Amino acid sequence: MKVVCSQSELNSALQLVSRAVATRPTHPVLANVLLTADAGSNRLSLTGFDLSLGIQTSLAASVDTSGAITLPARLLGEIVSRLSSDSPVTLAVDDSGEQVQLTSLSGSYQMRGMSADDYPDLPMVESGMTLKLQPERLVQALKGTLFASSADEAKQLLTGVHLKFNQRALEAAATDGHRLAVLNVEDALQDAAVTDAVDDEGFDVTLPSRSLREVERLMASWRSDEPVSLFCDRGQVVFLAADQMVTSRTLEGTYPNYGQLIPDGFTRTFGMDRRALIAALERIAVLADQHNNVVKFSSQPEDGVVQISADAQDVGSGSESLPSNLEGDAMQIAFNVRYLLDGLKAMGSDRIVLHCNAPTTPAVLRSEEASEAFTYLVMPVQIRS
Repeated sequence: MKVVCSQSELNSALQLVSRAVATRPTHPVLANVLLTADAGSNRLSLTGFDLSLGIQTSLAASVDTSGAITLPARLLGEIVSRLSSDSPVTLAVDDSGEQVQLTSLSGSYQMRGMSADDYPDLPMVESGMTLKLQPERLVQALKGTLFASSADEAKQLLTGVHLKFNQRALEAAATDGHRLAVLNVEDALQDAAVTDAVDDEGFDVTLPSRSLREVERLMASWRSDEPVSLFCDRGQVVFLAADQMVTSRTLEGTYPNYGQLIPDGFTRTFGMDRRALIAALERIAVLADQHNNVVKFSSQPEDGVVQISADAQDVGSGSESLPSNLEGDAMQIAFNVRYLLDGLKAMGSDRIVLHCNAPTTPAVLRSEEASEAFTYLVMPVQIRS
């Protein structure tokens, strides 16, 4: 194998696929990146795969001899990132197939790799469900929900985002047991023939947040109007966009019926300016973070204000007042300030409404604008007097 390519393109490709390389590999080859050169297409393909998440991309190259090798991802990435961007990079594999010489204007490096035959194949989905997704709609759904998924691996299903396709719409939901984000995105699906299949029975899948963060990164840099293909079959999902691919296992099991968690009605509402509320919470968070992250909301309907306060024992306390459209009786309710900020920052509207019933029952943040189909449920924190 002998190939010449751009340093900057190789560096970008390595940074992308390295995110799927295992940090604690169960087999030495899983710490490597697979490089495959094809003289027929004059492209160099790079693959990272940890047996759960796989990322593959390719770049234009001058390929003298086709071939494949796996090289240590971290070492290769650090060398390539430090090479001069003014000079192309030459990769040449010796006759043994396990030693590569990397040459640039500034010098040359030898690296020992492992045979490409030892590298596991990326899962390919050849049957099952095929959908065409609008990239910007998919990014919108992921941005609005990923942050609410759990980081606790013991919670398995809750470490993912539940995607539900129905007709041409996509509903994304994520919860960690303390908060729940649900976003409905219209016109997320393209291709009428496929959406007809989805119309009849609907289709849903739960995917690990780690995989979906890579899909979101890929889509956010996607500069094309072309749809993204999603293939799903037997516990595997593949997202395909031009020459880039993300593969992921699905999370097996029945996702919680989150619709039952959202109260049907509310007795109290707080209507506030979203940006002003974020700014007030970020100031109060300086104190809240010192103790337990708790901020308290006290409604004063007669004054038309909400007082937001934090009390950090032995450190200090603070409060802010915000004008608010209040409905219902006066009340006090407390929240984890970080959960509130996460939800508010995921919303796009100028004004939001906090819906409550009692200090110990779920509260819901929604936009004042009916067009924004985002629901964010937060469990209050019990106030100990």
